[in-house]
Amino acid sequence: MTTTQSLSGSPSPSQSVRPSKKFSDGKTQDSIGPTVELRIGWMPQDPAVVNRWLSKKIEQAGEKDEPFAEVIQKFQKFIENDASILILFQQMFNQVPTTPPYDKDTWGNPSVRDYKTMLRLFNSLLTEAPIFTSKHASLAFPINAILQWPMGTPAGKALFQIPSVNEQFCNVLNERGKYLSSPASAHVLNTEPGGWLSDEALKAMGGFTDDFIHDTSKPHWGFTSWDDFFTRRFKEGIRPVPAPYDSRIVTNPCEGGVYNIAHNVLEHDTFWIKENAYSLADMLANHEFVTKFVGGTVYQTWLSALSYHRWHSPVTGTVVDIDFVPGTYYSSSPTVGMSPLALRNSQGYLTSVATRVNIYMHADNPDIGLICFMGVGMAEVSSVEVQVKKGERIIQGQETGMFHFGGSTSCLIFRPETKIKFMEDVDSKVGDMANIIKVNTPIGCIEA
Repeated sequence: MTTTQSLSGSPSPSQSVRPSKKFSDGKTQDSIGPTVELRIGWMPQDPAVVNRWLSKKIEQAGEKDEPFAEVIQKFQKFIENDASILILFQQMFNQVPTTPPYDKDTWGNPSVRDYKTMLRLFNSLLTEAPIFTSKHASLAFPINAILQWPMGTPAGKALFQIPSVNEQFCNVLNERGKYLSSPASAHVLNTEPGGWLSDEALKAMGGFTDDFIHDTSKPHWGFTSWDDFFTRRFKEGIRPVPAPYDSRIVTNPCEGGVYNIAHNVLEHDTFWIKENAYSLADMLANHEFVTKFVGGTVYQTWLSALSYHRWHSPVTGTVVDIDFVPGTYYSSSPTVGMSPLALRNSQGYLTSVATRVNIYMHADNPDIGLICFMGVGMAEVSSVEVQVKKGERIIQGQETGMFHFGGSTSCLIFRPETKIKFMEDVDSKVGDMANIIKVNTPIGCIEA
């Protein structure tokens, strides 16, 4: 059974969380400011790339002056027909400082300063697929680039927590998703400079021709759309489970870097104040299983836009429930200001507010028991697709679902009775998101 959903929506010493994380460039999370390079894989490393792209998009949107698509027309009416919403949108742009680096882009052109320009840019993106420019300069999340400054303002923080606002963004993302899933979007899948099958792009993705199913004799190497390319499948035998008969081993459900590991997680915590505090009742949307995980462990990973985007079961067992939770798309933590890194530094916060799906599994190994996988659909990742159903028997390493249209973040949540000892190679990589741990790789062993 396959279920795809695009959803819209809303201190204690006992919880152990990591201090300010150190990234591969030597900076801590707290020291990162608006002018640093972006090392996330969702946005270009160099902010100048974002600025040049945005400047060009503003210029092109102004020159074309194309009529708005129906979804953008509805968005405009939504803004202008509700005074409270209109005020927040106006304040969101007005609160962006007029001083560098916020006032102008690299070419001296103004940044996005009003909602009508924002809507014109959204309108142009509805029928555009990203091109590849270089490993560190491809912009897979263009809407995030448009909103990078305004979403960090006080009005932006408030605006992106309103369910009806998120519903409008959901509609835009769904409409854009239709194009990215259509054959028309496959034109960027070519071997020319700027194409995602060019030598430079293949080198950036690493091991593409060896690892992924493709056919060079077919147009676009057999990929039918941009999204088909980004949800590509491994060839048979790639990423096998190393020890399928050892039920003590838990494997990585996604291909990503370790964002955080937290122990003694609370049922309720001030996740909007404390860095990387996890609040189970909010994460699991008050599901009946919440209390079973109180005092347990959260393992959170990050997926790059260049990553493999499918999920695999970390254990052998049975799916006991699947819960789709509506939420936000561009809400960043109140502890993070205006920064190109706002969403990256908000990943713990997003587990409680963003659109997500929680898959509850009961492992055959009673020392593991109930475990929860969370897939968070953040920013342009507007849909999560589940490929298993409640009551289904699953095998460790089996594909269970996927993210569409880009990178994201995911969690494994363990009960306090599940005594997992993380592999040294995993524990040492917490916060180093450039160091990718392959899917189906053992991440921990259960101590009886």
